[in-house]
Amino acid sequence: MVDKEKVKEVLELIRPALQADGGDVALIDVSDDGVVSVELQGACKGCPMSQLTLANSVERVLKERIPEVTKVVPAL
Repeated sequence: MVDKEKVKEVLELIRPALQADGGDVALIDVSDDGVVSVELQGACKGCPMSQLTLANSVERVLKERIPEVTKVVPAL
C-alpha cells in the first residue's frame, strides 16, 4: 500500500519544475494497488506534452522514490 503523505512529499519536489513552466500538479487519489491519480493544472493542463510530462517527470520520480507506485494516471 502506498503512503499518500509520502506521495504528497514527492510531488512537492516535482512542483517547482512544473511551476517554472506555468503549470502545477495536484494529487487526486492513491489506489490500493499503487496507482496514483493526479491532475495537471495551469499551463500543463492543456499542453500537448502533458502525457510526456506525466510519464517522464511525475511518474519517473514517484517510482524512483516510492517503489510501491505502479503507475501515474491523469484524473478523469
